[in-house]
Amino acid sequence: MAKIHLNASTALLAACEPGKRKTDHWCTTIPGFVLEARSSGNKTYYLRYFDSAGRQRQHKIGGFADITFDKARKAAIRLRSAVVLGGQPAGDKDVKRAIPSYGSLAADHLAHAATYQRSYSSTELIMNKHILPRWGKLRLDEIVPQDIGRWLAEKAGEGLKPATVEKIRVVFNRTWELGRQWDVTGAESNPVQRVPRRSFSNARERFLTAQEAARLKVAVEASSNPQLKHIVALLLLTGARLGELLSAEWKDLHLERRVWLIPTSKTGKPRHVPLSQAAIDVIGQLRQFEGCPYLLPNPETKSPYVTVKHAWQTARKAAGLRDLRLHDLRHSAASFMINAGIDLYAVGKVLGHADHKSTMRYSHLANETLLAAVEAGAANMRL
Repeated sequence: MAKIHLNASTALLAACEPGKRKTDHWCTTIPGFVLEARSSGNKTYYLRYFDSAGRQRQHKIGGFADITFDKARKAAIRLRSAVVLGGQPAGDKDVKRAIPSYGSLAADHLAHAATYQRSYSSTELIMNKHILPRWGKLRLDEIVPQDIGRWLAEKAGEGLKPATVEKIRVVFNRTWELGRQWDVTGAESNPVQRVPRRSFSNARERFLTAQEAARLKVAVEASSNPQLKHIVALLLLTGARLGELLSAEWKDLHLERRVWLIPTSKTGKPRHVPLSQAAIDVIGQLRQFEGCPYLLPNPETKSPYVTVKHAWQTARKAAGLRDLRLHDLRHSAASFMINAGIDLYAVGKVLGHADHKSTMRYSHLANETLLAAVEAGAANMRL
């Protein structure tokens, strides 16, 4: 070890002492500033200091052949200032190394989602197709809101539907939220949350009229799929989701109490659907297959239908309702209830809405019912 006044000239002349592997040349004016000269002839600038635990640490500034003395000196002064103010340059470097890539956190996200998500395949597709190719190799601290905002705008410019871009944003955001919950280094701050969310309306309002419902009934009665007429009828009478109905089992029906238990709904919670007499009458027409627990199975496989798309498209075409989706039957069930004078809260309970905002899309129907009421009252007054 040697103490010298390090400057450009002394640094140039500094060498490893004969017979030693390396020699440290300590600067007498900047505490901790060291030029390490090795027997190989290579030399490196360091700042050495003691951390809060009293351990000596060092931060590599750069090789003698890579940076000028002046730059090494300025870096030493800056790093020394950080130490005096309570910082730990080497510790900061260790923290950087500990920050995982987004791809690593995304793998944990997918593993977690696979344990509970009913729509896991959708999450996996979005992650692998859209998110990982762009962000997978970056460390979490390298991902910033400005870049995310530009990327989402590019996705919208690729022709993706607004709802698809929003789904991508939601999945990306979920990774960061999980990282924060799991105390992952680098995920303390969520950059996705700092990107303004693009507003869009994904709501589609298509309600059957009584005349259209009558035409649809005739069409599904003529379907080659013997279960379609029952599926359509129960969707209209219960307001259930198609997936809930196709996976329904006989054990979940409690006809004496006129209720159908859906063990796992979209909200992740079980819910009870009240059964009208008309719904019970339809259930009474269903064929029960020996050894089959399902309410409306495929008669050939005795398993739930994967899809009834072909039969549905044929029936809606025959009924002159080409724009009608199966999910619109759920909206139509709500429409018929509201137009019969049932309040929005009760309709929301029947449909299993976790948030009243979902039911508010039908508020204009309730207004029409109220308008009809005041018109009837005015007519009765004969003013």
